[in-house]
Amino acid sequence: MDIFNGIGPSKQSKFYEFILNQDEKSLLRFLTCGSVDDGKSTLVGRLLYETKQIFEDQLAALKNENARYGTTGEDLDMALLVDGLEAEREQGITIDVAYRYFSTSKRKFIVADTPGHEEYTRNMATGASTADLGILLVDARRGILTQTLRHSCIASMLGVKHVILAVNKMDLVDFDQDIFDRISESYESFCKDLDFATIKSIPLSARFGDNVTLRSERMPWYLGPTLLERLETIPIDHDGLERPFRFPVQYICRPNMEFRGVAGQIASGSIRVGDLVRVAKSGSLSSVKEIVTMDGYLAEAREGQAVTLVLTEQVDVSRGNILSPPDDYPSVSDQFQAQVIWFDHTPLLPGRNYILKTECDNTTANVSSLKYSIDIPSLVKSAASSLRMNEFGVCNFSLHLPIAFDSYRDNRATGGFILIDPFSNKTVGAGMIDFPLRRAENIHWQALEVSKRSRSELLGQKPAVLWLTGLSGSGKSTIANHLEKLLHANGRHTILLDGDNLRHGLNRDLGFTEADRVENIRRVAEVAKLMADAGLIVIVAFISPFRSERQLARDLMEPGEFIEIFVDTPLEECVRRDPKGLYKKAFSGQIRNFTGIDSPYEPPENPEFHVNTLGVNAVEIAVNIQCYLEQV
Repeated sequence: MDIFNGIGPSKQSKFYEFILNQDEKSLLRFLTCGSVDDGKSTLVGRLLYETKQIFEDQLAALKNENARYGTTGEDLDMALLVDGLEAEREQGITIDVAYRYFSTSKRKFIVADTPGHEEYTRNMATGASTADLGILLVDARRGILTQTLRHSCIASMLGVKHVILAVNKMDLVDFDQDIFDRISESYESFCKDLDFATIKSIPLSARFGDNVTLRSERMPWYLGPTLLERLETIPIDHDGLERPFRFPVQYICRPNMEFRGVAGQIASGSIRVGDLVRVAKSGSLSSVKEIVTMDGYLAEAREGQAVTLVLTEQVDVSRGNILSPPDDYPSVSDQFQAQVIWFDHTPLLPGRNYILKTECDNTTANVSSLKYSIDIPSLVKSAASSLRMNEFGVCNFSLHLPIAFDSYRDNRATGGFILIDPFSNKTVGAGMIDFPLRRAENIHWQALEVSKRSRSELLGQKPAVLWLTGLSGSGKSTIANHLEKLLHANGRHTILLDGDNLRHGLNRDLGFTEADRVENIRRVAEVAKLMADAGLIVIVAFISPFRSERQLARDLMEPGEFIEIFVDTPLEECVRRDPKGLYKKAFSGQIRNFTGIDSPYEPPENPEFHVNTLGVNAVEIAVNIQCYLEQV
């Protein structure tokens, strides 16, 4: 079908001219952020309305929605143009990130309208991760709030270079210049330690359009640009082509035996047919034979393009790797320092395992050291043992496998990552890599000539880790002692790791906070692994209250080697027994963070052996575990 059928040549020419003009315009990505109810969605809606981006049917629908959800009386509630979720309209807040596209005669824009509520800080970070500029809204009546400052820090950490402080709702303070000046000075004073290239303050009323696209007659004292003028003229630092070529590998395309291509999106730089490239993880070199797209072959590809590269030499490359120039390549390491923003109600704890996911790779990781947290709004650095929701910190990470990366400052695409809880699959944090740790480059695995298998054969047994977990007073230590005596009597080589005993030596420096409990189990798991590598049957009797730490221990062992034994005794029975008098102290407040009282216990979901101790003798339980061990 000819879309130009019936259209004269002159109109066709104007159409092509319009399309060409759109392609030549620069693109600015920006986000709106700030605290709850500062008018972010209203401002975006006003921009869309004033730049004539709203079709007649959308305007008619807006009028109908305004009668149902509107908060501005007979005036159109512009926030309804971008608050697309039913919950957003009912509550009058933004929950998800709403992306909108619009253009003017001078520039194209993609705006991310992000939520202001603390519960949805992760969504604000998502919007900031690709933005060139941030519009930070402030309610003129309330001034600078903690969430305002938090969003400013996140924007700075995520590489947003330009900020517009939009002092909104000036109509509700009688367009008072003193209020505007006071807010502007306070904000600029706070931002002096943040890495913004420009900060511009603009007084406006998003509801009525003052200084949004047209200069306000009600604020003659303001002589600066309108918001739209600032957006149209701010210089965009698109330096991606100037940065080294980076190609995170997403997929190996192999439709048939004749074709093998490396697919992905160019994160920075450019590549031409014939260019030499280096595979980051292996260091292998090859050259680009072809650049393939859905529309055909290219001689050159640039940042942002999704392409498939066909290499001359069939080097080992797969998802998770990065192609780069041979003489300017990313770091490859299993340890690095990074800045972290924490999103989850459950705090970040050093030693706890998370899934670290980059642009194209993922691996298990943990925080080996929490160096400090950053207080908002003072920006003071202080010692911390954990990060709570919406807190910032600087951490050292230790990864299960090395990954390829750049510093986030050098490349946002290859220097950022998210942290995922392995049990809930929730995104719990975001990180920006600073640099690899030098010690990671100086430590190498030492090849051992006596293997685990040969040690086991010498002892005549199969190594195992019997991990007894349960509440204090459940009977773990008693069962473990009987079990070791039975195994010893049968000629088995064992070692018993008891929680109290190790706290007198290896773990004597640890307390009973959640962070210390995680580190306690991490150390025990590492010791248990060494003992198992020596060919021993390791019996571990620890409360080990958190599933994630027991999973960490399981992951260290070989398949089938870790046997989780749930010593299941009701809390009431443990309190009745109270062999060490600990529950009595916990109830009287003498002991804090006591498992089962004011600290949680997460029972195993699928243990290999489940023991209910009520009415059963500890010796009998030990015999049953021994029989189970002989069968596996």
